[in-house]
Parts: sequence; C-alpha cells; structure tokens
Amino acid sequence: MSYALRMLETYPGDFGFDAAQLAAAIEALHDCAQACTACADACLAEPQVADLVACIRLNLDCADVCATTARALSRQTEYKPELARALLEACVIACRACGDMCAHHGEMGMEHCAVCAEACRRCAEACEALLAKASV
Repeated sequence: MSYALRMLETYPGDFGFDAAQLAAAIEALHDCAQACTACADACLAEPQVADLVACIRLNLDCADVCATTARALSRQTEYKPELARALLEACVIACRACGDMCAHHGEMGMEHCAVCAEACRRCAEACEALLAKASV
C-alpha cells in the first residue's frame, strides 16, 4: 500500500474523492514529476542538446505542474473543487504535450524520452479518471 493511500485512510474528515482513486492519481503525479525531471536532465546530457530545448522546457513545466497538483490534492481540509479541477485539467494538458514530444524523441532512439512519455500518458489518464468521477 502506498503512503498516499495510507495517509488518505487516516484523514479524520470526509473528502470528495474515492481514496484509492485519489491515491493512484497522487502516485501517478509524483511518478510523472520525477520522470520529467530526470528526462530533462538526460536531455541536457545528449550531444544534440540544442535540438532538445523545447523538450527540456516541456519536461520542466510538466514536472512543476504535476508536483504542485500532487501537493494540492494531498490537502483535503477546506477543499476547493474548482481549484482541484483547474489543476487536474492543467496536468492533463501538460502531460499530453510533454508525452507527445517525448514519444517523438523516444521513437528516434532516446530511451529516457520513451520512459517519460509513458509516465506522462499514465498521469494524464489518472487525472482524467479523477476528473470524471470526482465531485470537482
């Protein structure tokens, strides 16, 4: 069991999400933030780094959006549904854009980008699922 789920299960109040689904989204957000940060760093080590500026930028933007969303979703006291919705929607946009670019670079042999694309797609799907079922 993840710490996200364990912490949600100990929360003393009610919140507007299914605990397991919220925990899965938080985990996907953390994983994506880490993968994007590592991918940006790996892109900086590539010989053609100048060609990867847009990818690095998307990686860093996606990592920041995902990390912020994970932190905000981890806080349920005085929950604001409109803020959760905006953050989740921003995450889907960032993950789709970063995932598409990294998938392209992954097809060109950059394995770190292929892994990042997978993390981005998984995160976008988790955020979309939470949006679809949550009271946000």
